[in-house]
Amino acid sequence: MRRRAPRPLAAALAALATQLEPASEIARVQRVWADVAGAGIADHCTPVSLRAGVLRVACDEAVWAAELELLAPDLLPRLADRGAIASLASMRCSADRARSPESG
Repeated sequence: MRRRAPRPLAAALAALATQLEPASEIARVQRVWADVAGAGIADHCTPVSLRAGVLRVACDEAVWAAELELLAPDLLPRLADRGAIASLASMRCSADRARSPESG
């Protein structure tokens, strides 16, 4: 009997994470957020809800919320394509003090 080589831990964890993640639209957006928005934006802004085609994003400062509003026309189609979500129509961004580095 021949023994199989051990599976890399990263591959096993990736498979497990895929099985455990919720199947909701917001979960799909959150999964691709950093790739689509970029690491700089993802460090400061997080998608928090998706209802009736409106993606709500919480940012740690008002300047990030304003910048993201300006980028929304470019980001929304890319998010829809990557997350396989047809219902994305608009993005609303707000500053959330709880996300601020000073609050943690």
